[in-house]
Amino acid sequence: MNKQLIQWYPGHIAKAEKQLKEHLNKVDLVFEVRDARIPLATSHPYLQKWLKGKKQILVINRKDMINIDAHKAWDKKLRSEGKVPWWCDAKAGTGVLQIKQAAIRAGQELNQRRLDRGMRNRAIRVLTLGFPNVGKSALINRLVKKKVVSSSRKPGVTRSLRWVRLGQDLDLLDAPGVLPPRFEDQNAALKLAICDDIGQAAYDTEQVAINFMKLLETLENTQEAGIKSMCLQNRYGTFVNETIKDKSSWLLSAAERHTSGDTRRMSQRLLDDFRKNLLGNISLELPQ
Repeated sequence: MNKQLIQWYPGHIAKAEKQLKEHLNKVDLVFEVRDARIPLATSHPYLQKWLKGKKQILVINRKDMINIDAHKAWDKKLRSEGKVPWWCDAKAGTGVLQIKQAAIRAGQELNQRRLDRGMRNRAIRVLTLGFPNVGKSALINRLVKKKVVSSSRKPGVTRSLRWVRLGQDLDLLDAPGVLPPRFEDQNAALKLAICDDIGQAAYDTEQVAINFMKLLETLENTQEAGIKSMCLQNRYGTFVNETIKDKSSWLLSAAERHTSGDTRRMSQRLLDDFRKNLLGNISLELPQ
C-alpha cells in the first residue's frame, strides 16, 4: 500500500489533544469508545500513557454493524486479554443502560475510597475518549436521554470539551475525537478512512475505495467477517470477469453503469453503502 495514502493532522485535532491533557487530571473515569468494525484501528496508541492508571470502561460501539460471529470472537479475545468490553449501539440505545450502570458502580467504588480518606462524596467525572466519529456524542445523548451534544456520522463535529450532568451520580465530559499526530500503520489508517472515522480531506476517495475492495477480497472466505458472496457484484450489477481483472477496472465499469463514468462519485457511493450497512454487516478486523 502507498505509504502516503492517508495523511492528516488538522489544527482542531492538535487543539483537542492539548485540551484533553489539561482536563485529564480532573476526571475519575474514562469511557474508551471504539468502532466494532475496527476495534484495533480505533484503539488509540497513546491512551494508556495519557490515563496513567485511571479506571476505564471499554465501550465497543456499532455492534449492530457486525455479525454475531465477529461479536463473539472479539468478546472472547478482549476478555482473554483482561479487558471487559461493553457492547452497544449508541444510535439506537442498545446496551447503553448497562454502560451507565457499570459507570455508577465504578463511581461508588471511587467514592468509597474518598470516604475512607475523609473526603465527601461527589458526582464522578467521566471522560468520553476515542477517535473521531466512533459515537462518543451519540453515547452521551443516549445516557442523558436527550440531545445535549452535537452528534453526526461525520468526523470532527465535536470541536471543544463540554461537561454534561447525568443525574447526581455522573458528570460526563464530551471530548473531540483525537487522532495521533502521525500514523505509522497505514493499514489501520485505511480502515479508519473506510469507516469514516477520519476526515475526508485526509485521503483520496478513489484509492481508499480500491483498497477497500482489496480488503474485502482478503476477508471474503472468513465467516466472522460477514461478507456475503458476490456482494459488490450483486449490489451494483457489475461482475468480475476476464475483461475486468483489477479493482480499478471494476470501479470504472461500475461508474459507467451508475455515475455516468465518474469514478470518484462511484468510489464515494461504494464507501457510503458500506458505512450504511447496505453491503451487509461486515467486520474489517478480526482477532488473531
